[in-house]
Amino acid sequence: MAKPNKKGPIKTVDIFCSQCKTQLFKYRKGGKGALVKCFIERISQDFTSKQGVCPQCERPFARETMIRGAPALKIIGGKVTHK
Repeated sequence: MAKPNKKGPIKTVDIFCSQCKTQLFKYRKGGKGALVKCFIERISQDFTSKQGVCPQCERPFARETMIRGAPALKIIGGKVTHK
């Protein structure tokens, strides 16, 4: 399978922890569906210190994985919200 487009979409969304409402990162998301995975190369601003863990409440919100040959974060359902 092909890798995702490096440049990615122009529209950025803010990703927040659903428990403490801390901003986790800004992500260039394509489409209007639910947030299931985040390709690391599409994260424009990262506010986390440890990948996949909320910096304030220390709650894991994603798992590191490889999707179509590209590193990504697989979001755990209900752990994050986006605007």
